[in-house]
Amino acid sequence: MNPTATRLVLALTLTALIGLPIRTSAQSTLSNSVFQKHREEVETAVDRALKYLTDTQQPDGSFRHGHGRSVGIVGLAGMAYLSAGHTPGYGKYSDSIDRCIDYILDGQKSNGLLDRGDSGNGLMYAHNIATLFLSEISGMVDPERQDKLEIVLADATDLLLRSQAIDKHEKHQGGWRYRPEDRDSDLSCSGWALMALRSAKLNGAQIPDQAIDSAVAYVLRNHDKKSGRFGYTDPYGHSETLTGCGVLCLELCGMHGIDSSERSGDFILANRNKLVGRSHEHYGNYYNAQAMFQLGGRYWESYADWMYSQYLPRQGENGSWAKGAGKSRGGDAYSTSMVVLSFTVPFRQLPIYQRDETVDEE
Repeated sequence: MNPTATRLVLALTLTALIGLPIRTSAQSTLSNSVFQKHREEVETAVDRALKYLTDTQQPDGSFRHGHGRSVGIVGLAGMAYLSAGHTPGYGKYSDSIDRCIDYILDGQKSNGLLDRGDSGNGLMYAHNIATLFLSEISGMVDPERQDKLEIVLADATDLLLRSQAIDKHEKHQGGWRYRPEDRDSDLSCSGWALMALRSAKLNGAQIPDQAIDSAVAYVLRNHDKKSGRFGYTDPYGHSETLTGCGVLCLELCGMHGIDSSERSGDFILANRNKLVGRSHEHYGNYYNAQAMFQLGGRYWESYADWMYSQYLPRQGENGSWAKGAGKSRGGDAYSTSMVVLSFTVPFRQLPIYQRDETVDEE
């Protein structure tokens, strides 16, 4: 059975057996003490956040505020539903997920770019996130959507490969930037592209190993091994926001326990408070949470306790994370989706973020 069919059978089987969102099955295996400490509050907060997203979703699948028409933000919202164990075709959020899927599927350009407008200069940011969402949802949808999704996803990943292969200065080789034709790269955009390709490869797509290897090499060129930090276009810029991105990319590509991993984790712990109140706060926290969960042990325990204590009290009455100095220009759907994706790391629902359990957690 191919990977797509396997995922569809698994999703439908689990849903039929328990009659509840799949999250319940995953949660029963959670034993990590810091999550258990905050678990009841986290589950309540996530449910309130997903209700907020549903209430502010437009009939076409986009969202009301900020850049809510961007396929990137719609993709993040779609992944937020998935991260909490909700699936298309079943349950109270299935229609919302379907609207996210259809909005993105209907927005592909002739060159493979996923775009419905409102992405500004960051076309590839939105494309990469939307491609990742489609890859993660592949195999969970009805046959008609699956047929369309496979065509759209193939063209979307092909654009990623073509954009990566453009002749660039050695410093930028292997990465991606704001537009498909750009000849420079940055770690932030490249992180999403790498995750999209990695997800597609895990889902059975014919992604060349060289594409993944070249992207990893680019990530490492933006890494300072002595301090553990990763940066935007060099090892130092915006490191408080992007060190988690660098760690996550390497971990997801199998580079566990490299000699600077602990230094990266220590850098994140030492600088986490610098995110609070900044414009990219929710973005940095998302990457930090994913990275620290991959590193495990004291890194995840310390970071998660800080994160839940920091952000649970800041949820608005309407269920969103929208108020305060850290509010992003991306809009309320963006910031709320990012916090949900950060909070639900231990749920282990999105295949791309599965943790290698052979990693030492001591």
